Amino acid sequence: MPFMDYAQTFFRRITSANAKGRHPSRMSLRQLALAAATTVLGSLASPASAAEEPRAKLVNCGAESCLRIAGTRESLSSVVAINGHVVPAEGRRSWKIDLPIEMVREWSAPHARTMEVSLHDPATQRATKAEVDLPIGLLGGVTDLAMLLVSSG
Repeated sequence: MPFMDYAQTFFRRITSANAKGRHPSRMSLRQLALAAATTVLGSLASPASAAEEPRAKLVNCGAESCLRIAGTRESLSSVVAINGHVVPAEGRRSWKIDLPIEMVREWSAPHARTMEVSLHDPATQRATKAEVDLPIGLLGGVTDLAMLLVSSG
């Protein structure tokens, strides 16, 4: 049974208990816990219009590796830009972009840990910006070790 059905059933029981002259405190502890949970979860619910934050992960694209950046947008006409570069996005409201790692290196500062994702809707002139975390070590330098000493205690 979905969450809202539980809540409606609970409140119907309270009102029917009051109508029959019974006090709601005679309800079971489980029903009271459900009421408390309903109240708390209802207050924590986020608005339906809130867009998800963009996310990034490494994927294979042919012979090389790519960084897939994915997110959501309110309008299909929104233009997606990564670090200031407008890029064509696949998808509709849920979109994704696969960028070759070499392109990510060109567009980012050395040792960067994030990239800026911006959405611009030309119809409403609304713009949003978010930072997407890069996979750990993606743009880090490579250190050649001549020797590595390991000792215990």
